[in-house]
Amino acid sequence: MSEVTVRKQRPKHLAVNQIRLPLPGIVSILHRVSGAGLFLLLPFLLYLLDRSLGSAETFETFSAVVGHPLVKLLLLGLLWAYMHHFCAGIRFLLLDMHKGTELQAARNSSRIVLIVSIALTVIIGVKLW
Repeated sequence: MSEVTVRKQRPKHLAVNQIRLPLPGIVSILHRVSGAGLFLLLPFLLYLLDRSLGSAETFETFSAVVGHPLVKLLLLGLLWAYMHHFCAGIRFLLLDMHKGTELQAARNSSRIVLIVSIALTVIIGVKLW
């Protein structure tokens, strides 16, 4: 290219609220966020596991902690994170095997991941509480 070429003006800041991400991109970001959330809250989950398996007294501690409404909401969010991470992981494994890489198939599989993960969260959440 010659030096006469006019350079396009680049934005000085990134307007994140104006970016329209396609559904597969949203599923990909949610997959990363859910994985990070599961990793960061792993010590809390291990604490709950320890309290539930130790003795009758520690099980009472577990019951008191899990009985709190905010903890139930947190655990429901973790349940969704696990379900979404699992379903999206299967989708990405299929994409790695070159299955469903076409545009419409990728959009459909993204919808399926979102619907199945929310449905499984609701079903398991109702059964647990």
